[in-house]
Amino acid sequence: MNIILTGMPASGKSTVGVILAKVLGYDFVDTDLLIQRSANARLEEIIAERGVEAFLDLESSVCRSLSAENTVIATGGSVVYREASMLHFKELGTIVYLKVGMDALRARLFDMKERGVALKEGQSLEDLFLERTCLYERYADLTVDESSLGLEDTVKLVRDELKKI
Repeated sequence: MNIILTGMPASGKSTVGVILAKVLGYDFVDTDLLIQRSANARLEEIIAERGVEAFLDLESSVCRSLSAENTVIATGGSVVYREASMLHFKELGTIVYLKVGMDALRARLFDMKERGVALKEGQSLEDLFLERTCLYERYADLTVDESSLGLEDTVKLVRDELKKI
């Protein structure tokens, strides 16, 4: 079984993913790192040089090529924009949406560009949040609201909720 973590940037996908993988004895993969490796560039450089749509296509290609067993996979926040990626992940394992509220997100997200978050012209963080939230919810097999939780409690809650499935 694989566990695929989705959610907004700064929701803790990579951090929770590493610890969850250790707790479960699973491998860990961060798709953002796979994308950077495939393009030999950082996410923000890819977006700046190729544009958002080309980045999303590259992200989808990398994600759809992923094959794993007993692995926690942390995805980039934008992975939900390509249905083919999400359908592949549905076949690959259990999709867990790490839900974080707008206030918590704002507090965590200091520099969106550094995190590879690309906003469309005139788009605010709130717009991006609303646009993506419905997509995360659509594809999630499990939603974990971690807005008021610390790291350890989030990992424990994800692990406990996965046992119920």
